[in-house]
Amino acid sequence: MFTRRLALAAAFATALIGNAEAQDWKAKYPELVFAVVPAENASGVTERYAPFIEYLSKELGTKVTLRVANDYAAVIEGQRAGNIQIAYYGPASYSTAYMTGVKTEPFVTTRNQDGTVGYYSVIYVKTDSPYKEIQDLKGKTIGFVDPNSTSGYNAPRFFLHKAGIDADAFFGKSIITGSHENGVIALDKGTVDCAADWWNSDIDSNLTRMVKKGMVKKEDFRVIFKSGLLAGSPYAYLSDLPPDLKQAIAKAFTDAPTKDKAAFDRLSDGKDKEFVPVTHKDYETTVEMIQFVNDMRKKRS
Repeated sequence: MFTRRLALAAAFATALIGNAEAQDWKAKYPELVFAVVPAENASGVTERYAPFIEYLSKELGTKVTLRVANDYAAVIEGQRAGNIQIAYYGPASYSTAYMTGVKTEPFVTTRNQDGTVGYYSVIYVKTDSPYKEIQDLKGKTIGFVDPNSTSGYNAPRFFLHKAGIDADAFFGKSIITGSHENGVIALDKGTVDCAADWWNSDIDSNLTRMVKKGMVKKEDFRVIFKSGLLAGSPYAYLSDLPPDLKQAIAKAFTDAPTKDKAAFDRLSDGKDKEFVPVTHKDYETTVEMIQFVNDMRKKRS
């Protein structure tokens, strides 16, 4: 009886401590800011994430506010300043944040419906263009998304180099489009001859999402170059958040596919299966890739 009372008392004390800790972080963080890199244009990001932000607010019991960044650097610098507690990065922008001293920790990415984790960088051309292989684009104009984009900048440069092509010397001109959608639009309008973009599968890509929104026609574009598999885009929280808050955030993400399937499915138009845990170790290869591309750029400057 005495042992049972001790056990009950210990459990009660633990519960009180846990509740006190939760109240402590809620007092310190009456609002959590969630920022997203501009994989698509601002209105698209807002519509895609609004239900998930509402779900997170309910699960965490505190206000979560979505911040739509103008560029990738804004998310990196927002976390550096401590103004963004949760960020959705691409592998390259996360790696840049890590390499430049931002105290951020990846905690989940998504698993594709086919069971794979990760995605690809592709280079699109117009279907009716004369270009049949990447070598046909010598001297032409390419649309890159952002210097901190994985699939839209760093991966194509890295994998083209592996294929024996120096992007700076090969293309006649490169244009920074600012978002993946803008890159496809620039290609569609003829502003660029080819455009780098992200691609999960033939039925899940930035292009298929734009098609669903009525922005372009899928048959007007074809892939002329494809990278190797890249690490999945990570969600990352600030490293110095209270441990119980980090645990609560990770649990809310992991539970989302069952607790609010509609909000989870909206993030990917139903193309993702679940969230899976990740750590910095999963991005060590990406860090090496970014360092390589940075070194290439320094040699050119």
